[in-house]
Amino acid sequence: MKLTGADIVVRTLIEQGVRTVFGYPGGQVIHIYDSLYKYRDELSHVLTAHEQGAAHAADGWARATGQPGVVIATSGPGATNLVTGIATAFLDSVPMVAITGNVMNSQIGTDSFQEIDITGITLPITKHNYFVGEIEDLADTIREAFRLAVSGRPGPVLVDIPKDIQIAQYDYEPQPVAAPDPPHAAKDQRIQDAAECVNAAHRPFIYFGGGLVASGAQKELLELAEKIDAPVGCSLMGVSGIPTDHPRFLGMQGMHGHYACSTAMHRADCIIALGARFNDRVTGDRAKFAKGAKIVHIDVDGSELSKNVAVTHGMRGDVKLTLQKLIELVTPARHPEWSGTVAGFREEEAQSRDSRPGLTPRNAMLALNKHLTPDTPVATDVGQHQMWAAQHLKFSRPRRFISSGGLGTMGFGMGAAMGAQMATGRHAVLVTGDGSFGMNLNELATAVSNRIPLVILLLNNGVLGMVRQWQTLFFDKHYSNTILGWQTDFVKLAEAFGAAGERVGTLEDLDAALGRAFRVQGPYLIDCAIGEDEFVLPMLPPGGSMDDIIVKAGG
Repeated sequence: MKLTGADIVVRTLIEQGVRTVFGYPGGQVIHIYDSLYKYRDELSHVLTAHEQGAAHAADGWARATGQPGVVIATSGPGATNLVTGIATAFLDSVPMVAITGNVMNSQIGTDSFQEIDITGITLPITKHNYFVGEIEDLADTIREAFRLAVSGRPGPVLVDIPKDIQIAQYDYEPQPVAAPDPPHAAKDQRIQDAAECVNAAHRPFIYFGGGLVASGAQKELLELAEKIDAPVGCSLMGVSGIPTDHPRFLGMQGMHGHYACSTAMHRADCIIALGARFNDRVTGDRAKFAKGAKIVHIDVDGSELSKNVAVTHGMRGDVKLTLQKLIELVTPARHPEWSGTVAGFREEEAQSRDSRPGLTPRNAMLALNKHLTPDTPVATDVGQHQMWAAQHLKFSRPRRFISSGGLGTMGFGMGAAMGAQMATGRHAVLVTGDGSFGMNLNELATAVSNRIPLVILLLNNGVLGMVRQWQTLFFDKHYSNTILGWQTDFVKLAEAFGAAGERVGTLEDLDAALGRAFRVQGPYLIDCAIGEDEFVLPMLPPGGSMDDIIVKAGG
């Protein structure tokens, strides 16, 4: 049947299983939006306050489900407003399909109104992008975008569609949902060599990141850990990948990771890394990182093997399928001395833990834990609050901790929380700070308009806390532009948007407020005051090593 290009876009999205898209209309996508109106019973559209919020919402949808989130924007500023959201998804390997409009083909290169080379701009931050110059290529290009977004290492794909392509007509025939490329395990010989290395270990440690979650290899990870008697830790992107209360799980590793986890990884003689990339926040000084360990690394992206640290055995392949083969080849082992050492690390961590009473950041997270269900998605913005959430919140199911890791995008959380809520149908939580929340608080309008049940826990210290912490520790307390000094009343602001909110100053008040917030079928903001000099600890100084770890304020 013959359809316009705009109708082909929408029909292909429906064909690919998409039921919700996020976006903002404009002149160069007005035909697509007219088609969205026609097919509104089959495909819902969420109008956000800003294109960046739409991109983060699509990202949150994808992180919560593993399926591509979809965002639509017009040309020019509409398209460029997506860039931060696309880059956020790219750095964290999140599947997303971004559809942008552009001026007519005849106007390309003439600097016409709102013309922008969005494919050129986004080339470094997408798995691939397309400029659709011919109507006959349109449907298959969108299908290819969905296939690429979820194949191998997931990521964002952009499709730019000139206005004349949206107006033109062409035959459309529905196709099945685009299947991802078949996953494959690493080569058998590489797995055999890695198994011999694991079998020779006396102090094994398993470290996983977002790639394990993407592969769905939680069962295999825990099976391997039991078989070789190894403790387990994760990167920020791995949080919620396995239950946080699992007896082998030591928590998050890295600059602000759990002491026991970072120390065990540093002292291991064999690190089995699963879908993680050893970035600088994990390793610190790479010359001193885990010097006594052999590293066995499995990743679907071969470019990550020995990119940041030299690995002993690198295996390019799907984490789940490769683990299945590796498990068959490793011999059961027990390491009582190593287990005792790790237990000692746990005890050292417990002794340095912040146990102050009252409304401390840790106690705020513990209060929130009491109100979370296994299905509750928790999104964060970026900063101290993000690290406190990663350190102290409890999760029992994967894809329930949603946070920007690689790009560290302040303002990510509001859109991501909305997307995760709509994807799961569950009450969602946003843990944020006053600095991050100020970046995209306009999306409160979206949350109110769509009656999104969202609990916003705003840890308000009046400063840019993470930068201030660095200024305190490393810059002689030169608090350059990190004291916000805002006179904003966030509760009144929430009410002005049509949301509910309240301010709390004690732990008891916070617990009661959380109870009320989770009963509201809409956004509810809790302005929670904390001290401006609260630290996220432990902390590896930038460029430092485990020899330099700071576990207590003042030392």
